[in-house]
Amino acid sequence: MTSSATSRVAIPARTAHRHIEIDGVEVFYRESLPERADAPVLLLLQGFPSASHQFRRLIDALGRHYRIVAPDYPGFGHTVAPEGFPYTFDSLADITERFIERVGLARFTAYVFDFGAPVGFRLALRHPEWFAGLIVQNGNAYEEGLSETMRGVTSLTPDTPGAEKDLRGFLTLDATRTQYEGGAARPEQVAPDGWVLDHYFLERPGRAEAQLSLLYDYGSNIAAYPAWQAWLREHRPPTLITWGVNDPFFPEPGARAYLRDVPEAELHLFPTGHFALEDHLPEIAPLIAGFLDRVPGA
Repeated sequence: MTSSATSRVAIPARTAHRHIEIDGVEVFYRESLPERADAPVLLLLQGFPSASHQFRRLIDALGRHYRIVAPDYPGFGHTVAPEGFPYTFDSLADITERFIERVGLARFTAYVFDFGAPVGFRLALRHPEWFAGLIVQNGNAYEEGLSETMRGVTSLTPDTPGAEKDLRGFLTLDATRTQYEGGAARPEQVAPDGWVLDHYFLERPGRAEAQLSLLYDYGSNIAAYPAWQAWLREHRPPTLITWGVNDPFFPEPGARAYLRDVPEAELHLFPTGHFALEDHLPEIAPLIAGFLDRVPGA
């Protein structure tokens, strides 16, 4: 390759793919290998029904300059949990907490998306000293951030007639595709690989039951919103909000609500849906890089 051609190539990050055993759970994670040993750390916390693969392009874009770590939760992706694992948000946070300790993330910026918000805020309450900053992408912490669809989901219990049938409707290939493409301004830029891989994992033994348990437990997050909001008011972490405003689950008011508790937060709204990185990575990745460069002690 000529030197002029080399200058035109955006060299992606090198990424390691690892497993670590934590309390009987074989946790899979991706970790970028940055050029600097002291690079700022970014912890990526995934959403439903995906896994760390949803961040592959973001890691490629930023991982040369930042240490980026993205685990798969129990019940998701390549992580393998033992039979009888209790699928609750508390349990996901427990495993993620021990994972952070084992891989030595003493201080980091957390990127919380969808289910990543309940996991991330549980960790923040337990270990505020870990959090140098917060990046929120369609990760809800406010009542006004719940759509009517999401309110319907969270009202269901195992005793609700027809509840399991209704919730299993969210686990189909068509439903997962709709989560990726729905509301996207540039649907032709949303690769089908994401929803196809998600569906592959959803069809593995025990995965549908794990997701049902977590969906039934989602109400525990709503009950915790006041505590999460109080943490934000008390600690006022440097915060970047990037939000797809056409999200069918977490609409735009949920993004703006953060400004009540963290008025210094940087807010960016995008004309897309739930998986905003799929068609707005070129806009969002530079915002994340600039934010990480400004976060003190990251």
